[in-house]
Amino acid sequence: MAEPAAQRVYRAPCPGCGAPVDFRSAQSTHAVCAYCHSTIVRSGEQLSRIGRMAELFDDHSPLQLMASGMHAGQPFTLVGRLQYRSDAGTWNEWHAAMADGSSALLAEDNGSYVFARPVVLPIDAPPPEALRLGARTAVAGQSYSVAYQGTVTLLAAEGELSHIAPLGTPFPAAELRSDDGTVLSLDYFQQPPDAARGTAVLLEDLKLTGLRDTVSEKTEAARQFACPNCGAPVQVQLENSKAVTCPSCRSIIDLTAGIGGELRHALQDEPLRPLIPVGSIGQLQGAQWQVVGFQHRMGREAGDDESFGWSEYLLYERQRGFSFLVDAEDGWSLVKPITGAPKLSRSQAEARYLGTAYTLQSRYDAETTYVQGEFYWPVERGQKTANADYLYQRQLLSMERSRSEVTWSAGNRLEGRTVAAAFKLPEEKRAVMARGEGRLTAGIGFGGILILVLLLVLVVLLVGRCSSCDPQRENCGSGARSSGGSWGGYTSGGGHK
Repeated sequence: MAEPAAQRVYRAPCPGCGAPVDFRSAQSTHAVCAYCHSTIVRSGEQLSRIGRMAELFDDHSPLQLMASGMHAGQPFTLVGRLQYRSDAGTWNEWHAAMADGSSALLAEDNGSYVFARPVVLPIDAPPPEALRLGARTAVAGQSYSVAYQGTVTLLAAEGELSHIAPLGTPFPAAELRSDDGTVLSLDYFQQPPDAARGTAVLLEDLKLTGLRDTVSEKTEAARQFACPNCGAPVQVQLENSKAVTCPSCRSIIDLTAGIGGELRHALQDEPLRPLIPVGSIGQLQGAQWQVVGFQHRMGREAGDDESFGWSEYLLYERQRGFSFLVDAEDGWSLVKPITGAPKLSRSQAEARYLGTAYTLQSRYDAETTYVQGEFYWPVERGQKTANADYLYQRQLLSMERSRSEVTWSAGNRLEGRTVAAAFKLPEEKRAVMARGEGRLTAGIGFGGILILVLLLVLVVLLVGRCSSCDPQRENCGSGARSSGGSWGGYTSGGGHK
């Protein structure tokens, strides 16, 4: 990989402690002293101290300062980091100094990454109070859907920065997404608002070097802590987990304040056994995925007295990020959060994304009833969303709407035997996993008909149970419905706001 072109580095003593402070990017207007944590503003050749920056909490991100890579044929180096928090969790935005002297952002986005460039908004850019969640709005001639609207707080920063919000002061923020996969982030800590526009990227495609090394013994020990409920040891495997469950008492532990902070937890009873155990590794779509989380969810369509259930397995691969393996009544699917937002028809019966029209299959309310493992958003039992599923042949789109965010996932159907083979599951589990495969195959024989009859009997029994099942008091088993369970995953954590 080509090395970034050599650039002039401006170095001056920190006005707080005298230590050297480097400015490698001409676009950097602020910096944080690595020694005394002073926040420094640069004006020409003069540096002024305007305050002291809070300590970063270690989220064990694979990225770090001075890591370098390539985007759109141009080298870049990560020279700064901003840590934010909203009601959806915490995330990082990295300031990338491009070889041509310009700036960019590499930001976390729902378990994935977005590479964005600063943009100058027109004078008539919409104010935050004019943005309504889920509505469409136009900015600089492009149509967007409002995917996030809320308040954001800067927690800490390090290195060189092209912009910086007031530390610890909440400010309005919005995230707009388009049907071509573009995301526009708006931060209203100043006027006009700070804006950046970008698209999704995979870390492997950026050809990054200088990433954090494999977790050391010291770091590994730092990721272990005592459960705040029962005292049993809990180990966190992933660098950006926002929630984890205790393997002993099954409490859900909130990690958004970092392991060193005060750990909040919530009890949950009646454990469920996932068909694919958490920790399993399987080969799907050319990658080795590890199951890091599991959640069971219940749904109900408007006007329907019966609930239905499905399971979601959170998969992780270091370079590809997160995906969801979904086990619904009508079969399996593999989906991933997307950066853009499909364009809905006036009746919302059709969703168009990247040139493909998807047809509405179902609209329903969903609730999380049980969780196990680690998650990149602050998951909790009882979490509720409004969902809609769309289909084009074997391609899937799923929308989830919470109080402050609308997220979309896209993917494809999978056959149960493919999933079973990928995770090398025992034979007794493979028959259970074959549900819904009559819809995915061209024809069936007598043996298939017999299996369908047996499954129909089982469905009738489950329907009778689910009609009297209260998900607030128990974890209901999967019910039956015409269009199956959700194809998405609850993905409102760690957004690129």
